[in-house]
Amino acid sequence: MDIRIIGIDIAKRYFQVHGVNTAGAVVLRRKVTRDGFLKLVKDLPPCLIGLEAGSGAHHWARQLSELGHEVRLMPPQFVRPYVKTNKNDAADAEACCEAVQRPGMRFVPPKTVEQQAASALHRVRDHLVRQRTGTINALRGHMAEFGIVAPLLRTGLKELFGRVMDEDDAGIPVDLKPLLRMLIEEIQAVDTRIAELDRRMKQAARASEACRRLTKVPGVGPLIATAVVAAVTDKQRFTSGRHFAAWIGLTPKQHSSGGKERLLGISKRGDAYMRRQLVNGARSLVRIAPGRTGHLWDWINALLNRRSFDVVTVAVANKLARIVWAIQARGTRWQPV
Repeated sequence: MDIRIIGIDIAKRYFQVHGVNTAGAVVLRRKVTRDGFLKLVKDLPPCLIGLEAGSGAHHWARQLSELGHEVRLMPPQFVRPYVKTNKNDAADAEACCEAVQRPGMRFVPPKTVEQQAASALHRVRDHLVRQRTGTINALRGHMAEFGIVAPLLRTGLKELFGRVMDEDDAGIPVDLKPLLRMLIEEIQAVDTRIAELDRRMKQAARASEACRRLTKVPGVGPLIATAVVAAVTDKQRFTSGRHFAAWIGLTPKQHSSGGKERLLGISKRGDAYMRRQLVNGARSLVRIAPGRTGHLWDWINALLNRRSFDVVTVAVANKLARIVWAIQARGTRWQPV
């Protein structure tokens, strides 16, 4: 069978396969089960395969590459314009087949098993942090219904814990205390799990030479270092630190027309988790910058004299993104001035 290019729409149970020959004519259009997918592709000659970079795509990219095919993953938002009719699995597979042929298409490098495992550590930790935040908000909300409020952060939370655990506190109904204690136990259990993941992350950062170089940068800890090392493995993926910062979404969104340039707020594209961590690291630097001297601190303080705290924080996050990319891609070290 003369097949040159294949587009595949993957799903939980069924996969849709769309193949064309060297002349562009459709020679394969089939719906297969998950178990029969590899059997079908295994019997095909080596060809170019296009997939949307969605759930499970990196796994299938590795499997198909082992069979001798050239696999390219594409962001779903770039494939969607090639859907000619109503959205369905067959149309999505045809769109993948069409989009993968475009010379200007942007592709996503397939992740290795190690990269996905490292990313999973961050995703699980982020899930637990969100779960803890939601439970803390629930505890505060229930107690606020009875006029009990406390300051933010750990100090206020400990104050609420103490009142719930106090058997003599008459401000909380007796029937409500067991329910609130269930929330406290959940918060403490999640805290223990997060601490365990932090310990694993620190161990991974100490064991990696690249992470050790990144953690020397002010504002960059094991969290950011391990995330960057897991994401930036191909040195040719970004041509400069500016492109890496734009990929994270830390550059202005542009809405220009008629020769008039109009720059808005940051685009917030790409990896929201990494962007949030870089902003958090930048915020810690901006907080302690007043009174410090040095090349980086002088630059931050000069910005603080002209711009608001949040604007400076985003500017510093952009600078951190460019610094960590340069160190990771070029194998250099942080040189404080």
